[in-house]
Amino acid sequence: MQTKPPFALRIVAIAVCTMMAVEPAVLAQTQPGPFPTQTATPPTQTAAAAPTASGATFTQKDLDELLAPVALFPDALLSQVLMASTYPLEVVEAARWQKANSGLKDKALEDALTSQTWDPAVKSLTAVPQVLTMMNEKLDWTTKLGDAFLAKQEDVLKTVQNLRKKADEAGNLKTSQEMTVKKETEGSVQVIKIEQPDPQTVYVPTYNPATVYGTWWYSYPPPYYYYPPGYAYGGAGLAFASGVFWGAAIAGGIGWGNNDININRNTNINTGDRNNINGGNRNNVKGGDKWQHNADHRKGAAYRDNATAQKYNKGASAQSTASRDQFRGKAEQGRSDLSSMDRGQLNSQVSAADRGGAQSRSADHSE
Repeated sequence: MQTKPPFALRIVAIAVCTMMAVEPAVLAQTQPGPFPTQTATPPTQTAAAAPTASGATFTQKDLDELLAPVALFPDALLSQVLMASTYPLEVVEAARWQKANSGLKDKALEDALTSQTWDPAVKSLTAVPQVLTMMNEKLDWTTKLGDAFLAKQEDVLKTVQNLRKKADEAGNLKTSQEMTVKKETEGSVQVIKIEQPDPQTVYVPTYNPATVYGTWWYSYPPPYYYYPPGYAYGGAGLAFASGVFWGAAIAGGIGWGNNDININRNTNINTGDRNNINGGNRNNVKGGDKWQHNADHRKGAAYRDNATAQKYNKGASAQSTASRDQFRGKAEQGRSDLSSMDRGQLNSQVSAADRGGAQSRSADHSE
């Protein structure tokens, strides 16, 4: 003969049943336990692409190493590299596409790119295969560079200036037929600008980042660099391959005084994609605007640090917060209802719970 459970135990059972009936999926995600609990992956995102940010940040040594290979690029090209690096998966797609369509040049290339959905900065680099290939083959570097730029944009651009000053002091940064080096004052700070003598042609400098800045100031030289096929220059300065048609419309630059990247509204390759333009926010480039990262082009690639992940995943975070708040509200209501019941009402609830459990067991046995 079975005995009825104690009255207090039955009340606890009611509370458990009430809580389990409310948002079980949310409860499973918010309950602490001895093992980490995996959050359900949204339907629009694959498990492999789900962000898994950490609290990791970048030291000055990290920034020096990451920026050393590109700090001496012309400003317009450097700005495209920094923007594109925040979309590493699109860089890989574009590099593969460019390799398969290497015969496309100039206008034919622009026309072919109109059907691609990559960020404009990624599209622009298809005109400079040497750089796009480097970013694809050094994907670890590309990803870290993009994460550093998103997390510490001001520090990244200040690091570029410090590296340029070191190259200048070492005698390895000079005006030539491939590049124009200018020293100007912006925001009461002297900066070094590197420009293209011909806005429609870009020359990509090749150099050894371990020597071009003088004696490297850390115990190990920069681990990241890519030497293009046929590179044989052994000096400490810059070497240049043939110029690449860049197009005047792919104009952009860096507002060194404000530590901002500026983009040109009239970019041909950017036609049809204005998601990364903050309209009306004028900056140092005539007709230009401050660049803003577009998380849609990230395509699920994880952000390195929690602050950046939260900044660019506001929708997901808000949805999770709303679900937790909804659960907490229902749970609190359930506890309030239980506390206000008298003995007769509690007995009635227990009887209802018993009937529900019996029906559930009966259904299980009938299957």
